[in-house]
Amino acid sequence: MRKCPVIMRFIYISIICLILLPACTKCDAVNQENSEVNEPEKEVTIDEIYEKWQRATEIAASLDDRLLAAQVLISGIEGKGSLNSNIVSLLSEFPAGGIMLFKYNLDTDNDSIRALINQTATLVNGEAGIPPFIAVDHEGGTVNRFRRGTADLPDASSYLEMPLEPDDHWALAKIEADSLKAGRVLKDLGINVNFAPVAEYLNDSNRAFLSRRSYGSDPYFTALASMYFIRGMNASGILCVIKHFPGIAGADPHYSSSVINGDKAELDKLVYPFKYLIDNEYARAIMVSHSAVPAMDTKIASLSGIVMKDWLKDDLCFLGLLIADDFSMAAAGSLSPEEAAVRSIAAGADMVLVWPKDLRRTHSAILYALYAGRLSRERLREAAEQIIFEKIYMGLM
Repeated sequence: MRKCPVIMRFIYISIICLILLPACTKCDAVNQENSEVNEPEKEVTIDEIYEKWQRATEIAASLDDRLLAAQVLISGIEGKGSLNSNIVSLLSEFPAGGIMLFKYNLDTDNDSIRALINQTATLVNGEAGIPPFIAVDHEGGTVNRFRRGTADLPDASSYLEMPLEPDDHWALAKIEADSLKAGRVLKDLGINVNFAPVAEYLNDSNRAFLSRRSYGSDPYFTALASMYFIRGMNASGILCVIKHFPGIAGADPHYSSSVINGDKAELDKLVYPFKYLIDNEYARAIMVSHSAVPAMDTKIASLSGIVMKDWLKDDLCFLGLLIADDFSMAAAGSLSPEEAAVRSIAAGADMVLVWPKDLRRTHSAILYALYAGRLSRERLREAAEQIIFEKIYMGLM
């Protein structure tokens, strides 16, 4: 497997600002209807990237173990319009690196959403001066946490119903325009991370679960559609977390296990859209699934160093932020969420999702693993550096 030198991290991010330019004149026709799509970004030099990385490294090195352990957690919160007292206490003690919002937080008016996000961000930012990622699952269609009329997006499969002949540029331009419009609303509310798009193409194994959440059964169109979705969100200032690597098989992983069968050649075909996005510098963050991949490891993907480090980071040369899916899902197996979080970070994940009830236990488990030598300080600091660098690059800090 090839190894990816660290300097490539700087090079790949410096290109991000160039990938937001329109790809064709046909795109412009649709984009004009949605106003100012793909405004040119200021080019970032290698020197500026290096300076940002140095700053991230210095900040991570200055954090004590408690703050390092908090930085790798993305926590849900309780409250609508404002945080309840329990969450205020928890986030004061454990200032999580990210906050995940759900329908029970967002099913309200926009002013209440802004108030909740502002209170949360101010609270988390207080001690270390590191603002949190504010994240949501906003794929569109059936995966929409907001009230109707707020950042509306059609489901992914709807774009397949658009005429794709003589080429697919009209559908791709519409994806980008819709993504940009929704992304601007997310940004205005205070959200900066979107757990989307789904970069998995439909096959016999995942069709029942993904259904209209996928861009269809063509790997190439799925890759292009995902890219244009990301273009729109990036232009809005929203970081996309592409999901779910290397895929989800079978029924809903919240309730059942997921096993991806096939040899390495079949697996490489399966992850084609992810590879395409990585190779074309659109993959700044990826979510890894809880699917078992027997051809590669006995562990599920989110706990496997072979999948996350050897395959995704080294072989496919992914240099961005790696986030493990929610370990309370049935597909994650019998481990407690806190033990699974420790093993996932040790294996290569940079961030893990936790529910408020698990926040304290997970934070404590990371510290205990650190002191017991089961999780190296180097790995924890490496994860924090990646998180802080992205926050600096996004302009959050």
